[in-house]
Amino acid sequence: MAFAPLPAAAQLAFAPAIGDHGVLQRDKPIIVEGAAPPGTRLTVTLGDTIAQARAGKDGQWRATFPATKAGGPYLLRAATPNAAVAATNVMVGDVWLCSGQSNMELPVRRALDFDNQMNSAADPMLRLLTAPKATATRPQRVFAEPAGWQASTRETAPEFSAACWYMARELRKAEPAVAIGLIDATWGGTAIRAWLDPVATRAIYGADEAALLETYDRDPLVANTQFAPRWIEWWRTQETVEPWRTPDAVTWSPVPGIGPWDTIGEAPLRGLTGWVWFRRTVTLTAEQARGGATVSLGIIDDGDQAFVNGQPVGNSFGWSNPRDYKVPGSYWKAGANEIVVAVWNSYGTGGFMGPAERLKLTLSDGSTIPLGDQWRYWISAAKGTPPRPPWDMIAGLGLIGNAMVAPLGGIGLRGVAWYQGESDAGQTGYDVRLRGLIDGYRRQSGDPALPVLVVGLAGYGAPGAMPVESGWGRLRDEQRRAVAATPGTALVSAIDLGSRTDIHPGDKNELGKRLARAALGKPGPQAVSARRDGTDVVISFRGVEGALTSWSGAPIGFELCAQSCRFAAARIEGGSVRVLGDGQAVTRVRYAWADTPVVNLYDAANMTPTSFELAVD
Repeated sequence: MAFAPLPAAAQLAFAPAIGDHGVLQRDKPIIVEGAAPPGTRLTVTLGDTIAQARAGKDGQWRATFPATKAGGPYLLRAATPNAAVAATNVMVGDVWLCSGQSNMELPVRRALDFDNQMNSAADPMLRLLTAPKATATRPQRVFAEPAGWQASTRETAPEFSAACWYMARELRKAEPAVAIGLIDATWGGTAIRAWLDPVATRAIYGADEAALLETYDRDPLVANTQFAPRWIEWWRTQETVEPWRTPDAVTWSPVPGIGPWDTIGEAPLRGLTGWVWFRRTVTLTAEQARGGATVSLGIIDDGDQAFVNGQPVGNSFGWSNPRDYKVPGSYWKAGANEIVVAVWNSYGTGGFMGPAERLKLTLSDGSTIPLGDQWRYWISAAKGTPPRPPWDMIAGLGLIGNAMVAPLGGIGLRGVAWYQGESDAGQTGYDVRLRGLIDGYRRQSGDPALPVLVVGLAGYGAPGAMPVESGWGRLRDEQRRAVAATPGTALVSAIDLGSRTDIHPGDKNELGKRLARAALGKPGPQAVSARRDGTDVVISFRGVEGALTSWSGAPIGFELCAQSCRFAAARIEGGSVRVLGDGQAVTRVRYAWADTPVVNLYDAANMTPTSFELAVD
């Protein structure tokens, strides 16, 4: 998929990740990119070093400087015979991209010990850049909104990613003379597929899905029409009734007002997660119907599938994107028309967010018909998760990567810290998607060995009193498998830093320290193999500092499995763990296999392994 085009008369500019107070990556060729009118020749200087560049037909230029040791500040300047642009106070040091969903996004102000930590927030050698939240169906050259570098201060640090900031603070201690630039590209609730680049998207999801996204880019209604049969087929696995086709087949209740359904005074909706259908009848004249109209539903939480007179017109998911569905005249008719909307709420409150004025029908002549009242609702017993279209805001195919990572261009990076997976828990194939994500980072940076640090999910949800199947345990193990199969990556366990009642645990200080250790080549214990030794199973680890130890008694959380799994006693033997046989068959061994497992296995650096499942050799 090609980049979105720049304006025809693009002015001379640096790429979004280059600017005042920025950081360029040391010890690698320094890539400086930007935009200029096509064909323009430029002279680019970094301090006393000079490079030449020329803007291509797409208005993009690139200058390359020799690898440079840490230092600065520098003046970075790009000039043509007619114009110049400069970035001041630029340092050469280490640049880290921190990305993922809400646990990477969680800001410093929400992490533990915020007030005390702010006493050391001011650091002119620690620079921060936040990528504006946006989506795009094609890779973008620029951010959706202006963004700039800032030094870390008591004023700028609180809103920045806590895990990222604490990691950098530890790295600054390790090399105080080296400036660090942090890029925060995060968005809560997002699936990993939303961050993939187009190459990985096509490889994992196929040409048909990529083509459907391209269709959406040209004509959303056509794309919705093509996607809807998939959604309808899924719905038929949930319910026998089809409210969009036969709305009178169910009993509708009046909606007392527009707003989150926890707040509109309708007891059956309060606290509801699942599916609620909404119906609104609107009367049009023949002339109004012929001209077509746009159905505006405001923001809906979480997802929706909308129909007009039985025809699918729109499908969206997200908590901030208004729903505006353009519906042609052929879908409307003179007289009564039925707008029917299925709303799916997966967490917290749901429904039309309001205000009522945002719900309207905009006719072809620009006039509007209010839709903020006279709605009716019906609660379905369906509880399943629907198929998500490739243009879905937080789970669309590459939509977030296109808008928040692609604009970084070929900027040099020291590495990437990735913390995501909560939205993918319970699905299979995370290891494939994670490897695709890593490959995409390496393609964009031009560094096939770019280090990537992956945070294993923290505990959240039900602990296991007995061996259980766990979507979170499975995803942690898929993270482990992807890292084990990908040189230059490291897995950082956060399994013991979670809370079974809070999906956003606050101890990001400790997580930052672990990320920093991994960045320095010390990610902690990683399970690598399990072998039989008589009736026992011996598990080998790498990355153990000193020896393994178990806090407060013998090591716990180990399971021996064949057809089913059972807890087993274990003891530590240096850098290995011996799981004691119980006389029953065993083909595999598991550890910490629960959404929120209790763990007590650590090394001398207080690092702990994450969930794993290993075949027994």
